[in-house]
Amino acid sequence: MEKKVMTGNEAIARGFWEAGGLVATSYPGSPTVELMEDLMEYEDLYSEFSVNEKVALEMAIGSSMYGARSMVSMKHVGINISLDPLMTFTQVRTNGGFLLMVGDDPGMASSQNEQDSRALARFANMFVLNPGTSQEAKDFTKLGLELSEKYECPGMLLMASRACHGRGVVTLEDREEHPAKGFSYENGRYTMLPPFTYKAQYEMKERLEKLAEYAYDAPCNLLEEVEGSKVLIIAPGMLYDNLKELELPVSIYKPGLVYPLSMKRMEEFKEKYERIIVIEELLPFMENELKLAGIPCEGKEIFEFTGEILTEDIYNGLLKAGVIEGEKLEERENPAVPRPPMFCAGCPHRPVFDVLKKAKATVIGDIGCYTMSILPAIAGSHTSISMGATVGMTKGMAKAKRLAGDDSSTVSVIGDGTFFHSGMTGFLNLLHNVDPEDNMVFIILNNAATAMTGGQPNAASGIYNEKDDIQVPIEKLLDVMGHDQVHIVDQFNYDELKNTIKEEMGKKGISVIMTTRPCALKYKIKEPNFYVDPSVCIGCRTCVKTNCPPIRMKKYEGHDKLKSSIDPDMCVGCSVCSQVCPVGAIKQRGDF
Repeated sequence: MEKKVMTGNEAIARGFWEAGGLVATSYPGSPTVELMEDLMEYEDLYSEFSVNEKVALEMAIGSSMYGARSMVSMKHVGINISLDPLMTFTQVRTNGGFLLMVGDDPGMASSQNEQDSRALARFANMFVLNPGTSQEAKDFTKLGLELSEKYECPGMLLMASRACHGRGVVTLEDREEHPAKGFSYENGRYTMLPPFTYKAQYEMKERLEKLAEYAYDAPCNLLEEVEGSKVLIIAPGMLYDNLKELELPVSIYKPGLVYPLSMKRMEEFKEKYERIIVIEELLPFMENELKLAGIPCEGKEIFEFTGEILTEDIYNGLLKAGVIEGEKLEERENPAVPRPPMFCAGCPHRPVFDVLKKAKATVIGDIGCYTMSILPAIAGSHTSISMGATVGMTKGMAKAKRLAGDDSSTVSVIGDGTFFHSGMTGFLNLLHNVDPEDNMVFIILNNAATAMTGGQPNAASGIYNEKDDIQVPIEKLLDVMGHDQVHIVDQFNYDELKNTIKEEMGKKGISVIMTTRPCALKYKIKEPNFYVDPSVCIGCRTCVKTNCPPIRMKKYEGHDKLKSSIDPDMCVGCSVCSQVCPVGAIKQRGDF
């Protein structure tokens, strides 16, 4: 059989294809983005990035109801958006196999929180498979679809960031076709209203009980017993591999099915071992399940409740617990030079936040590339909570200001992708209880891409290119809603941008400013680069403060004072530095 090195995301995509999957949907969010991009390479199925996670989930629900093997993928916080249909759908007896693939992010490498998706799966009464290697990712995807159909319930395939992006050898197999069974209406099966839901609740409970029976000797659960060991360590997913690096003389149980657990199996472990230690990232999920069943175990008193648990963390935890002896291991050194995130060269967001910072505006931010504006190097915004939250938060803050006698302006910033994801309803709600004395300015950064996750299209991208098929002008949508103060601005015309923002901040009422420059990285925008004339430069660092990567201070021959300079290989010719220079020292080269 052919073998190939794959990431966890690639392996899941391959597993879905091999299992005869037909419909796959997603909303881009690290660490699961590449999964959908890989699925788009397969011609035997339909795949798409939907407008948000809720819509993506609902599409997969519909295809599953028609009897097609279906999968929806998202990052952990995406479940929050899709929870309403999910909580009801899990009562339904599934027709086609259904998997919700979720990427958790212990350590918050690219997320605003670290919520543990296992808790939501338990809340929704879904089984959870937790692969740790790329081979398991492929195998568990196929297994999950089989279990979903056999037990007629949706399942969750849970991966952490490191498992999604890590690589391993995967054995490739042929696709096994599973044609859609078709939709057959049964009295109440797909109608979750009383009295049908009462019956569905009992059926849901019975399905989980049967899955717990299956878990007793399920092939996806690995038991490695060491003769004479008095300690059993439970380690799911990649934690098993981290533990195995230590080569300890202890028994190990690696549950591939982390919910529901077989309490019958756990009772046997209780009788056989003096100590059961659970290693799990984030919540004491399995630990609590065992304790509720009266099975003594240890876990979070040994290991951290936050962040990733790496090999040295396991060693130090077991050392603390007295399982092993030795000296404490120090954290491994990271050979990479620390590099804070920043806007790309030529990013159209940069001039907006440069203006807002200088205007000393109170800026309610949102989720996207522009979230980086909150970092000290830019310091152009002040909040970041969740997708689309800026609109409602800005209105709430403005109302509180009015009640407190504060008539200062509140500025909101939101991207085009986030606007379509969950900002539209907030803009509609702005028109409810309008107070002409309110002072709110909403800046929509329309860069024609869901840029932070790799430049996936959104509902306006088709305006900028022929490849993307949705062409919704945001300004027309706002006009239909009833917003009559919408200003379109080219943010690379720095003075126009500055004057527009200043003017709108000084007005009463609701103002909307939409910038128009597309993402420089996605659209590979490159104009003749700029350079610094050191004989004119006064070293004031105004250009440096725009935080553009190509700009730095350096010593020129014949000049005692440090002057700014621009790396010609990095500069894409956006011109912002030239426009903010107070002495005209920055100039553009001729066409190259």
